[in-house]
Amino acid sequence: MPTPAEIISNNIEGPTVFKEIYKLNPDYVPDVLPHRDEKISELTVTFRDVIIDPGRSSIRAVVVGRTGTGKTVTTRLFGSKFAELARSKRGLKVEYVHINCHRQRTLYLLTIELGNQLKLSVPSRGLSSQEVFSTIHDYLDRRNMHLIVTLDEFDYFVNTSSQEDIYFLVRLYDELATSIKRISYIFIVRDISTILSLDKAIRDHILRNIIEFQPYKSNELYDILLNRVNLAFYDGSVSDDALKFISEVNGFDKGGSGNARVSIETLELAGRLADRDRSPIVSLVHAKEANSRVNQESSSIIDEMKILDLHPILLLKSLINLVKRERKEYFTMGEAEEEYTNVCKLIGEEPRRHTQVYEYVRRLKLMGIISTQQSGKGIRGKTTLISLTFPISQDLENYVDKLIEGTLNIK
Repeated sequence: MPTPAEIISNNIEGPTVFKEIYKLNPDYVPDVLPHRDEKISELTVTFRDVIIDPGRSSIRAVVVGRTGTGKTVTTRLFGSKFAELARSKRGLKVEYVHINCHRQRTLYLLTIELGNQLKLSVPSRGLSSQEVFSTIHDYLDRRNMHLIVTLDEFDYFVNTSSQEDIYFLVRLYDELATSIKRISYIFIVRDISTILSLDKAIRDHILRNIIEFQPYKSNELYDILLNRVNLAFYDGSVSDDALKFISEVNGFDKGGSGNARVSIETLELAGRLADRDRSPIVSLVHAKEANSRVNQESSSIIDEMKILDLHPILLLKSLINLVKRERKEYFTMGEAEEEYTNVCKLIGEEPRRHTQVYEYVRRLKLMGIISTQQSGKGIRGKTTLISLTFPISQDLENYVDKLIEGTLNIK
């Protein structure tokens, strides 16, 4: 029997599918962002006067979108590349600062953090927020420097700060006596209603430039995941089925949240599960187990099964049977219907017609219990392929059997 030290050593030195796992970290900013070129272009057009006509105006933009739509990573990439281009092409000193308002929820904390990121020595006591901002602006003046500040999760600042503090921040140059405007802003919010709730004098000043980020579709998530696979995993260590599954489950067009952050987190966990199993490849099974752990909705799937009528549960039982017997993950509509018919006969139930079974499939998909896709190469004709979104366990199978038994007893 191995000692604890040997177990630890074996797992540390064991094989891994990861080449550079840190490139799956939420804070990592890749050089290429699939399907966000248009947003980088919009930001560039909005802020180009910082380079073309520096100091003439203070620019403000609102970036709005759900969690996981690429707002943070896109603004970070834009900011760093924009500042780099300003220095290299125009000889202009532009700095980009990214502040999370979830951590810095007051004007004072925000100004101190801004000073810290600029490596400016700001006293932690004794100065008001307005005095700190004035000190920062003097610092920029002395260095002939311009600043783009992104206030991420600005919702938190709005919800915890006074209207006076928000007014000062947004309309900074109404308060500072200076002709050269060196600070511009990007405000990141999840919902535009956050801005609409503000006083009109503040709201009208912010809402001139709105850049909206839509949730990702399944094909877009696939491209994002493939990009991260190439960066973080060894060649050939992630199956295409695993990538397609994660993309389909989370794709907004497939009923998912469209959240790239959750998708990447699922991919990372699937890789860790492959390492746990000493598997050289991240398989569809690993992706399903990872999804059941990561996806916030998956924990409620079992509870949602309680509301199903008998025949959708019988269809679910049929899919479980197929996965166990056939040892594969996707099944045609015809295979699912055939197994469903057999299950119905075993318990003396009359199978429903094709149109009704298809409706059960649609309902189970909306609940997140199954995923579907159109067949491709290797399958004659065009049909719907069905797959469970979670790994099968004995506990789950027993639970489904009890649901069937309970529903039959009620009848």
